[in-house]
Amino acid sequence: MPQMGVSVAEGTVVEWKKRVGDWVESDEPIVEISTDKVETEIPSPATGRVVSLDVEVGATVEVGTVLATIDTGASPGEAHPEEHKPPISPVVRRIAEEHRIDLSQVNGTGRLGRVTKKDVMAHVKSEPVLHSESPYREEPAPVVSTMRQKIGEHMRRSLDTAAHCTTIVEADMLAVEAARGKLSYLPFVARATIAALREFPTLNSTWDGDTLVQHDEVNLGIAVSLGEDGLIVPVVHNAHELSHEGLASRVKDLAERARSKQLKPDEVQGGTFTITNPGRYGALLATPIINQPQVAILDLEAVVKRPVVVGGDSIAIRPMTYLCMSWDHRALDGALAAQFLSSVRGHIEGWNG
Repeated sequence: MPQMGVSVAEGTVVEWKKRVGDWVESDEPIVEISTDKVETEIPSPATGRVVSLDVEVGATVEVGTVLATIDTGASPGEAHPEEHKPPISPVVRRIAEEHRIDLSQVNGTGRLGRVTKKDVMAHVKSEPVLHSESPYREEPAPVVSTMRQKIGEHMRRSLDTAAHCTTIVEADMLAVEAARGKLSYLPFVARATIAALREFPTLNSTWDGDTLVQHDEVNLGIAVSLGEDGLIVPVVHNAHELSHEGLASRVKDLAERARSKQLKPDEVQGGTFTITNPGRYGALLATPIINQPQVAILDLEAVVKRPVVVGGDSIAIRPMTYLCMSWDHRALDGALAAQFLSSVRGHIEGWNG
């Protein structure tokens, strides 16, 4: 198990890209690993033939554990001894153990007679039923991905750790609407948030045990949806050095690579403040969970045209949104949270490029 960032101590094998007997090139993906930070494909460290896969899918092991063995002295055309004995995948072996099946009694339909998952499941169904038939059919339990499990653990830990509170302000997006062109609202809100963090640096802090560490640099986490697989928070490091155009470009790149599982572990670590953007899906209000060890998370909701009072008693139709922020009452109080959000709103409504 490779070292995937300074704070990552273990990883879970999600999928093997190669099997015993396969040829693998150096830097070719060989295994997919999930940690509490990222789910990513790990490249082979060498060229050769896979001799063994030493960790089963679903197993969590510590950094430094041997995952697989590669024969670097083999040649591509050379037959491997395992090809006279078809290999059995860890998944098939686990199913067989659960159902107490002798795999030597299962007909393999895979290459060279290899027993596949389909073969062993067919064997399970063909076994005689030793109990009376029930009129009710038991539905299989939904399969939860490793990443979803890690997200659940992380969120539960955050709720158990931080004293969560939420503050909400309304913002007029008219100035941003006029300036954004083909860009989304997110980079403008991100730039306004960075400016507000400079004014209220307590919000740009993280916990180190019981110590609150305030950071000079703004490393901005942006929550990215992975559909049913969950979400991930890649980090724009030194975001304070970027314009809104630069932020838009970096966020797009990180989001694309997050969805294709090409992020590096360091790109999901070191965040000092996080923005989540469910508003793109039409949400109006939310109370997001803080991304530990940070002290706050800003939620950008949908921009909706509605009548508002402007210029005294006049009423106008304006593109409005709610800025919802969950914050840790251990680190700040309601007055500071409101001041920070008012500053974000001020930078948005006074946008001049």
